[in-house]
Amino acid sequence: MGQTYIPRNEYIQRIQPFIGKNIIKVLVGQRRVGKSYLLIQLMDEVKKIDPDVHCMFINKESLEFDAIKDYKDVLEYVNQHKKSGGKNALFIDEIQDIIEFEKALRHFGLEQNFDIYCTGSNANLLSGELATFLSGRYIEFNVYSLSYLEFLDFHQLENNSESLKSFLTYGGMPFLKNLVKEDHVFTEYLKNIYATILYKDIISRFQIRNTQFLENLVHFLSNNIGNVISANKICDYLKSQKLKISPQLVINYLNYLSQAFLIFQVKRNDILGKKIFEIHEKYYFEDWGIVNAMLGFQNMDIGKIIENVVFMHLKIQGYKIHIGVIGNKEIDFVVEKNGAKLYLQVCYLLSDEKVKQREFGNLMLIGDNYPKYVISLDEFAPADLNGIKHIHLRELLSRECLV
Repeated sequence: MGQTYIPRNEYIQRIQPFIGKNIIKVLVGQRRVGKSYLLIQLMDEVKKIDPDVHCMFINKESLEFDAIKDYKDVLEYVNQHKKSGGKNALFIDEIQDIIEFEKALRHFGLEQNFDIYCTGSNANLLSGELATFLSGRYIEFNVYSLSYLEFLDFHQLENNSESLKSFLTYGGMPFLKNLVKEDHVFTEYLKNIYATILYKDIISRFQIRNTQFLENLVHFLSNNIGNVISANKICDYLKSQKLKISPQLVINYLNYLSQAFLIFQVKRNDILGKKIFEIHEKYYFEDWGIVNAMLGFQNMDIGKIIENVVFMHLKIQGYKIHIGVIGNKEIDFVVEKNGAKLYLQVCYLLSDEKVKQREFGNLMLIGDNYPKYVISLDEFAPADLNGIKHIHLRELLSRECLV
């Protein structure tokens, strides 16, 4: 397509084994995290492997393809542009904007000479009946905003404390690299992303009428990153603001925000009893830069942002994440991957003995031998304690994994 991009090779490596295979590759994630450019990079990969493949690209965010409304329009477009008797690769960006798109995917998926890739900005893009309709014919890949190492690569920065500060402030939206690095410029861009997600992926999609409540809910969540939250707690808060909202409506709106990848819900598990608590979850944002832009860069709560950053780092690395509960104490993150388990406590600074005892002490209550870490911004790290390691946030973000 003649567009330049910075490669995101970790994603390409995951998808590469399926290139050229008769299975639909679906990339899902929040808007503006770089899915479109990944499609372009994938197109180049496809052409490298087989230069004779004929590629077609439908971008639903471009007015050029505004006439493509439903699956019939897709069928007509592709049939007009495909290479007869040869191999074809079809790329569709933001496919959820096409009515009954799954019918077109199934149709071309049945043809042996089609290699199909698409992106979507909804977590339930291929759920329920759609998953049944395309059963066994697709594989899904989650795409996230930039990791810390990607952020350094995109912005051509050295790995130092100043670069980490920028990452904690502005987040990982890829397009920021093209903008003048000034707070008001970044604020306007990030607020625009937030508005697009809110109105296009949530309000319009779910036909929400009470838009003011939805915005109030997002602001409540942004002020309570890492805090235990329930629908009833939110309702109680709203009552104090003279607003009467039912717990079920709160649950529905939280689900809509999650489906648009604006937030992620994390359940709490009893470490000893293996019980999953059905209420009182925690919520983290896909991109904390959007949170900081909403609240004002000067008002960012560094402790909560660090916790959000650690969560997203673990998410990008493919860990299964939950909050640990042991008695009346809490472990920030209990994570599992490939049979390995880790426990992590996150704080801003180990500023005094009381804080140190709290962070290390909670981990000491766990009786197993899995690795345990305390993550903070302390430049001069306190010594490890009883086998519990302390590492700087920048060290965590600079490593692909901890095991």
